Amino acid sequence: MTVEKTSVLVLDCAEPTELAAFYAGLLHAELRIGRDPDFVEVIGHNGVHLAIRRDHGYAPPSWPRPEDSQQAHLRILVDLGDMDEAEREAISLGARPVDTKDNGGPRDVRVYADPAGHSFSLAVSPRGRNAGSRLPRQ
Repeated sequence: MTVEKTSVLVLDCAEPTELAAFYAGLLHAELRIGRDPDFVEVIGHNGVHLAIRRDHGYAPPSWPRPEDSQQAHLRILVDLGDMDEAEREAISLGARPVDTKDNGGPRDVRVYADPAGHSFSLAVSPRGRNAGSRLPRQ
């Protein structure tokens, strides 16, 4: 028998409700607070499922790392024509740009820190590179 499974990326932070509200706004998703106020879920369309967990000793990750290695991070895919608007949304919600050297062109990737310091990127979707191709709105 195969057991049905769901994957959830869990981010630690000091203030889970505030960070969950950031991601709910950015991803046009729903914020769900259960019995445990230290664990908040963000659930949306197209498979979005994040959880934010309170860590009382939380320290934000550093970016960029001195050894220039890749860190685990969220990659949020957008259509090429929507990249600038997605960036404006992210910044208006509290994201902070941390790396802008690869901006522009078909490989456009923009890296930010969320309000708790986790890195995430906005990137052109492989499906969104063709003219007229659009991703469904979340």
